[in-house]
Amino acid sequence: MGKTTLIKEIIAARKEPITFYNCDDPDVRSQFSEIGLAALKRLLSHTETIVFDEAQRIQNIGILLKMIVDEMPDKRLLVSGSSSLELSNKVNEPLTGRKKTFYLYPLIFLELYEYENRNVIAAQSYVNDMLRFGAYPQIFEISDPIEKEEYLLELAGDYLYKDALEYQDIRNPEQLRKLLVALALQIGQEVSYTEIGSLVGVDQKTVVRYLDLLEKSFVIFRLPAFSRNLRKEIAKSRKVYFYDLGIRNALLRNFNPYHLRQDKGAAWENFVISERLKKDAYMNQRKNYYFWRTYDQKEVDLIEEHQGTIEGFEIKWKNTASVPKDFLGAYPGSTVHTVNRESFLDFVISDT
Repeated sequence: MGKTTLIKEIIAARKEPITFYNCDDPDVRSQFSEIGLAALKRLLSHTETIVFDEAQRIQNIGILLKMIVDEMPDKRLLVSGSSSLELSNKVNEPLTGRKKTFYLYPLIFLELYEYENRNVIAAQSYVNDMLRFGAYPQIFEISDPIEKEEYLLELAGDYLYKDALEYQDIRNPEQLRKLLVALALQIGQEVSYTEIGSLVGVDQKTVVRYLDLLEKSFVIFRLPAFSRNLRKEIAKSRKVYFYDLGIRNALLRNFNPYHLRQDKGAAWENFVISERLKKDAYMNQRKNYYFWRTYDQKEVDLIEEHQGTIEGFEIKWKNTASVPKDFLGAYPGSTVHTVNRESFLDFVISDT
């Protein structure tokens, strides 16, 4: 189920008068182009809730929304956009302090678990495909693996570059593509901005800019290193992960089944951490996320800091992880758990 489908289901469940505008439609864009307040009030007089889907298509959408909020306070607005960068750029300043933002991620395992009526075996049957093809809703409507690959290759080309190239004045798409491929090869590893810039052919400043854009576009997310006590802790490093492994695998053009992959450990680590972050976002669990590593290679894959507690997770496909005693000694009261294919379900449904 995509964004527009979700919006239409919300509309169907409401009882008040609602008007839906598909802003991909040129007629809709023309209707709201340079519209004045009097005409706007007449147009919206018979509705209580106004929905703008793909709102970034309307010129000066931020000013239009501000005019509705300021002059028609009895109206409700539901505004969506596929282009998070462009939409946020256009509405953040006009609506500062007067909006609430929701993010729609790819499907999470918890949703599939609920869809299968909390049937553990049925839900776990999705894991291998999610590691291979990710979790965009359309993937679950396609049965043929080749068609799934074709869909993801097309999606990766359209989705990854749309915000950065179309709206953020990125003039060299090849550099961005090389950067993404380099990041896809380094999941689970510490990323050096200087080294990756040298590999791609850009300076460190450009790498940071590209990473910021990709993070704001919800292609990647970064984990900083956790460091408080030990002098031998790595303090300034970071790791980069992908929100969706299907997109990552499309960049590498590698859709091999999990048991045939050379990057099993990295893919599993990315999958588990991404699932946790997305689930926490939906459950309004506000946490700080890190990884922990020392110069002598002792590590914890994920650290969560929440309400004064520190909880660590070692992520392994098989139950082979050991808990670093240095970490527990340095942070009294902290805990470290192992997340493997047997304990994964408890990890992603906790706090629900």
